[in-house]
Amino acid sequence: MPTALRRRGITLGAVALTGALALTACGSSDSDSDGGDRTDAAATHTVKTAMGDVSVPVTPKRVVVLDTGELDSALTLGVQPVGATHSATEDGFPAYLPAEKTKRLTEVGEIANPNMETVASLKPDLILTSKVRDGDRYEQLSAIAPTVMTESTGTAWKENFQVHAEALGKQAEAKKVVAAYDAHVAEVTAAIGGKDKAAATDVNFVRFVEGADIRIYGKQNYIGSILADLGMGRPAITDKAKDGFSYDVSPEKIDLADADVVFTSTYGDPDKAGTTRTMKSGLWKGLTASKNDKVFKVDDRLWIAGIGYTAADRILDEFRTKLSG
Repeated sequence: MPTALRRRGITLGAVALTGALALTACGSSDSDSDGGDRTDAAATHTVKTAMGDVSVPVTPKRVVVLDTGELDSALTLGVQPVGATHSATEDGFPAYLPAEKTKRLTEVGEIANPNMETVASLKPDLILTSKVRDGDRYEQLSAIAPTVMTESTGTAWKENFQVHAEALGKQAEAKKVVAAYDAHVAEVTAAIGGKDKAAATDVNFVRFVEGADIRIYGKQNYIGSILADLGMGRPAITDKAKDGFSYDVSPEKIDLADADVVFTSTYGDPDKAGTTRTMKSGLWKGLTASKNDKVFKVDDRLWIAGIGYTAADRILDEFRTKLSG
C-alpha cells in the first residue's frame, strides 16, 4: 500500500528530501535489483512521539542525533549516527563514548542550537531529539527528515531509550540492554554492602555551574534515577528540590548539602563556577562526607549529561569502585 510520510504541519514540498522513501511499498518485499538494502530503506513504520505519530524508515541508514541522550542511545544500540550536536561549553563529544565511534561523527552545532544547513547536508533519513531541546525547530527539522522527539530529557531517559529503539528498529537489542543494566545494578548494590546498607547511606550530588547557583540535585533527574535504582538513601534536602530537580544554594549555604557521601561535578570553568572557592571553605570542610573522605569529584559529561545506558553502566562501575570495601 502507498506510504507517504505523514508529519503534521509539513507540506509535500517540505518533505522533498525524504519523498522518494515515502513512495515505495510499506513493509512489503521489493523486487528491485538493488535487493534487501533498498527494501529496508523503503519500508516505514509509525512511532508515537511528543509531536504525534511519525512515519520513519524501518532501518534508518543516516541518523542525526541532537542531544547526548540520543547519541548514547544510538551507540548503545549499535547504530552509528552520521552527525551529532555537542555541549555548548566543550567541543567534541563525551569521552566516555568509544572514540572509534565518535570520530566518525560530523558536528552539527551545539545542543539546542543545531546548524540546520549542516544537518540537511548530511542527508539524514532520521533525526532524534526532544521537544525540550528542539520543539521550536520541529517543522524545520521535519522538512529535512522524519524527526522523532521525546517530551523531555533527564528523568525520562529509560522511556526515551525505548522510543529511540523503536525509531531505530532496535527493540530486540533494547531488551538485552535493559536486562544487562538491571543485572549490573544488582551486582553493584551487593558490592557496596547490600540493600540495607545502601538505604542507610545518604548520598548527595552537588553540581557547580558557571553563571548559576550551586545545585544540590533532587530525585527527579538522571543521576537521581540511578541512585534510586541502587536503593541509596537521600538526605531530606532533596525533597525540597524545585520540581524534584535541584535545590539551588549559594556558597554560604553549602552546608545544606551535608550527607554521608557527596559526589560533585562542575559545568564550565571551576573558578567561575565557584568550585574552587567553595570546596576550600570551612562549611564544605565541615560536611560529614568531607570529614570522612567521602567526597568524590566525577566527570560532569558522564554523570550529568550522559543520560543513557552506556553512561549509566560507567557510572555504576565508578560507584562500585568508590563505595565498595
